[in-house]
Order: sequence, then C-alpha cells, then structure tokens
Amino acid sequence: MSLLAEIETGQQIDHYRIDARVAESGMASIYRATDLRDGRQVALKMPHAAMEADPNLFDRFRREEEIGAALDHPNVMRTFPTPDRSRVYMVMEWVPGQLLRTILTEQGRLPQDRALAIARKVLNALEYIHAHGVVHRDLKPENIMVDEDDSVKLIDFGIASKEGARRLTYAGFSQALGTPDYISPEQVKGKRGDQRSDIYAMGVILYEMLSGRTPFSGPSPLAIMNDRLINHPLPPCEANAEISPQLQEVLYRALERDPRNRYASAREFATDLQYLEQVGVADRVELADWRKRRSVRGRKWLYYAGLALLPFLLFAIMLLLAHHR
Repeated sequence: MSLLAEIETGQQIDHYRIDARVAESGMASIYRATDLRDGRQVALKMPHAAMEADPNLFDRFRREEEIGAALDHPNVMRTFPTPDRSRVYMVMEWVPGQLLRTILTEQGRLPQDRALAIARKVLNALEYIHAHGVVHRDLKPENIMVDEDDSVKLIDFGIASKEGARRLTYAGFSQALGTPDYISPEQVKGKRGDQRSDIYAMGVILYEMLSGRTPFSGPSPLAIMNDRLINHPLPPCEANAEISPQLQEVLYRALERDPRNRYASAREFATDLQYLEQVGVADRVELADWRKRRSVRGRKWLYYAGLALLPFLLFAIMLLLAHHR
C-alpha cells in the first residue's frame, strides 16, 4: 500500500495533524498540517513508498531536506529540522497564496510592472541561494508561490545541486534535469548546469509573464528542447508591443544560448530590471535572423497564395475569352 493511501485527513503523525492533501508529484505528496504543540500551520512532504525503497531516490529526498534546512531567506521556503520522527517526511514552512503557474493560466500575460516586480523578487532568492552554493535547476512557474501582496517564495528543491556535494545520478532522471520549457541549452546537452542555468530559466519565466507564452515551442518535449538549440525566440517586442527595446535587451541577455554570454549573476539581471532606462541596446543578430526568417516566410506565403489563386485566374481568363467570341 502506498503512503498516499495510508494518510487521511485528521490523522495524526507524531505531533502533526493532517488537514488536507494539497499537492502530489511522482515522488511525494504534500499535506497541509497543524503542529499540535503551538497551532502553527506547516507543510509535510511525504515520499511515496517507491521512493523510500529506492536508495538513490531516497538520497535525493534527504539532499532536498538538507538544502532547505540550510537556507533562510524571505523569498525562499524554509525547511524545519525534525530529528524525532516515526516515519520519513519533511517539515516545511506553510506558504499561502497561488502558484505563479495558476496566475498565468488564469490571467495570461501580466501587467509589466507586476511581472518585473515578481521577477526581481525571484532573482533576490536566486542571488541568495547561489551565494550559498545552491543551484535550483528546476525553476519554473510551478515552483514559485505568490501571495496576495505579490510576495514570492521559491519552493521545491527536489533536483537542486549543492556545491561540494556528491553528484546524484540514477535511472528515472534524465541527464538533462529540468522541465522542457525552462531548461537551459547546456542542460539539454547533458551538462549539470550552474547558476547561469537558473538565470536562463528566469529569463524564460519573465518572457512568459510579459507575453503570455514561452519563447520556444514544439509538438513534444524533445522538439521544445531542440528548438532552443537551433532557433532564436520570437522577439519579445513582437510577442508584446509594449515591451521596450531596453527590456527586450534584458530578455535577450538572460536567454543567451551560450551561458558565458548570459548575465553572470542574478544581481546583474535584477539591477538591469530595476534601472531599465540605463540598459544599452545592442544590434542583435537574433533580430536580424528573425527579420530574415519572417521575410522568407512572407515570400513563401505569397508564392503559395499565388499558386492557390492561379486556377481562379485561369478560369476568369477563360470566361473573358468566351465572352468576346
């Protein structure tokens, strides 16, 4: 029987009362619970039975708990050390609000001021975790919680890496860890990824908040990942005409295919967002490439439109000739 089937609302686990199941992934379920010692609400992350049985997966769970316990920042969800437990689980800060994914699904693109404010707060969290040797590696709207005041919390360090820690690899995780829409080009190529990979993912998220779409697409996860290796994204100002050349330049810097050309730190990224008027605008090859591709597509459209109209043109000529006989 799985842990999911065993745990019920109202059940008590040690000194925690289970109030509701709020989320589930392939490896664990998350419950809202009450600490009966002080009435505080917390989140309990319970690994599924299969995860406990797999030593490598279990090491990953322990790594996440270790990373969370070492971090203490207002924009990062806290993990509380719990030495005396009758079973395996992780105790985390209860974070009220909505996932950024839910907000984007309901509202589409966000007003620019709101998108930039959320992005700066996430970048503050990234600056903090990177300074502590942690790389998230799975930054996406599903892992950003936003409350009613637009304060944010970075959550879910399930595949995060810690500087100096043993590298965890095992079946069931691809070499390119991450989510297809947000994974960096270097991760697509099988590299582990570093803080610049998180910066790339934040660039994708900001692009999505501003335009209502991700910069790369395709019919399958593999096609999406391949698209970012061979194509430039739709220019941000084409996706949303309200995006200024300065803000477009910031997005291009975050989405550089070569990590060496990307922002070197989350602080640099956040600073440019705060002082957009001071951002210099480069003569981007991405824009020239897009104009060329659009021009080629335009010529192709005219060609095919001409072919489609040809039968009607011939028919009109035949009618005209018949009328003059």
